[in-house]
Amino acid sequence: MKNCFYSAYDFESIGQGQAKHQKGRTPFEVDRDRIIYSPAFRRLQSKTQVFLSGEFDFYRTRLTHSIEVSQIGRSIVNHLNRTAPELGDGFHIDQDLVESICLAHDIGHPSFGHAGERVLNEMMLEAGGFEGNAQNLRILVDLFYRKGSTWSGMNPTRAFLDGMLKYKILFSASEAKKNHFIYDFQEEVLRFVSPDVAFSECFETEKELNGFKSVECRIMDWADDIAYSIHDLDDGIRAGFITVKKVRNWIDVKDKEITGSDTEFLESLCSAIQDDTFSSFLARRIGEFIHATSLVKRDNPFAEKTNRYLYDIEVVEESRLLCNLLKKLAVALVFHTPQVHQVEFKGGRILRQLFEVMDSEYAKGDTADFQLLPAHYHSALLEMDQERRKRMLCDYLSGMTDGFVVRTYKRLFDPDFGSILDLI
Repeated sequence: MKNCFYSAYDFESIGQGQAKHQKGRTPFEVDRDRIIYSPAFRRLQSKTQVFLSGEFDFYRTRLTHSIEVSQIGRSIVNHLNRTAPELGDGFHIDQDLVESICLAHDIGHPSFGHAGERVLNEMMLEAGGFEGNAQNLRILVDLFYRKGSTWSGMNPTRAFLDGMLKYKILFSASEAKKNHFIYDFQEEVLRFVSPDVAFSECFETEKELNGFKSVECRIMDWADDIAYSIHDLDDGIRAGFITVKKVRNWIDVKDKEITGSDTEFLESLCSAIQDDTFSSFLARRIGEFIHATSLVKRDNPFAEKTNRYLYDIEVVEESRLLCNLLKKLAVALVFHTPQVHQVEFKGGRILRQLFEVMDSEYAKGDTADFQLLPAHYHSALLEMDQERRKRMLCDYLSGMTDGFVVRTYKRLFDPDFGSILDLI
């Protein structure tokens, strides 16, 4: 049965790349399938989520996190399609579309987590910045497929691309220029996503512009919040960062900020940690957060063009507050610890040195003393102007996995690293 929630406008594709020969699949299914089989998606298995990838086999990586977000996103869609009076057979939110957005939501994020993102942005400040969400779009529209020394996008549909637009402010218009922006040259993506009315014309502040999202993007955002608020805690407990003593000390420090219901939940968490039932205790919250979601209508200039902007999601306030509490706890007891900060510092320093060396080597014009990059990148860089060259170097470095970054660093700077096995 045809789904009338979407129209030809939502299915239209952007850019050059492989044509969509659907053969019984919808365009949204093709988008999802292409993400799953892409090298960029596979590389997420070796990129940091909380702890360095490969340290232990049970910690989340960016890949397992993305899979979990897609499962939660799909469950939210199922819940909305079953419970919202407006939705039903022939008029419903597409599961494959939301799943593809969730699977791809971190596809452009670099090694070493947010530390890597900060360093690359610092190195690119004079050349348009770096932002993980902007890099998502960069991969989908420009870098998904490679043929020799040329790259092309995956022909994403308008609805899929719009669902990836977590932020809509351009780098040049961003006040802080630290994060939450897209690249200036991606203004063409904004024009494609909304060809009739510019997003920037409808909102007065950067916060309002970045806060306006399609219903599928809003589902992905909530699914992402659910996944990392629950699973970062789970990993933190397993790693020994979060203990009963540390949770209770945190309650004492935050005494004036924590409500009675917060204390009750945190004490229940402490009991679950003591009983070694914390995994199932936390997992139950996922279902609660999913079922705390409902569909609402909204009024805006884009609602006449697509149902993706006619509808929005609303989350029960109690669930949103609990999710925020879990995130604060994880930040305080895991992310803001010397151990994690030391590893982040090291990863950032490694990336900075690699960028400096490669930028210096390839900033000489149409020649380079050493071929530091694979042949297709090397030849492509030497044919570019300086600004495009810096962006391509950033593309290459941001795509590297944690282990690949470290091995490359050792080959360049470690005197004792260089046997035939080290060169592989």
